[in-house]
Amino acid sequence: MVKFLMASSALAAAGLLGMRSAIAAVWNKTGFESKTTAEALKTLGVSGATVSREIQITAPEIAENGAQVPVTVTSKIPNTQSISIVVDKNPFPLSCTFEFSNGAESYISTRLKMGQTSNVIALIKADGKFFTAAKEIKVTIGGCGG
Repeated sequence: MVKFLMASSALAAAGLLGMRSAIAAVWNKTGFESKTTAEALKTLGVSGATVSREIQITAPEIAENGAQVPVTVTSKIPNTQSISIVVDKNPFPLSCTFEFSNGAESYISTRLKMGQTSNVIALIKADGKFFTAAKEIKVTIGGCGG
């Protein structure tokens, strides 16, 4: 415990612990607390995303365990600024949002919790416009308490 407090004090003195509040300030709390897909999309500023073939979602057709569903999303859309994933039938649909700097490869890999069979929706923001793709994943054992 003493070592932890000493390390925390050293980090605070170096100004590194203050970074946590800066990171948390950009967190979309309302979006992640939304209980419907429509609410989550509204918090992201989406008002009519275009379906795009330049978005690739790689995920299993059937997930035997919804507690850990591997999903990757790749965007070939130029100037991709962010990738968000929405799991339509989850209790809190907005699963994650990743932002990219100029020139960064717009590819993400994550594991999702899914309560039941649902569409997994990838939402791409590029040059201020929104693009989308979806894939249905069948879940045999729910990962959200079911």
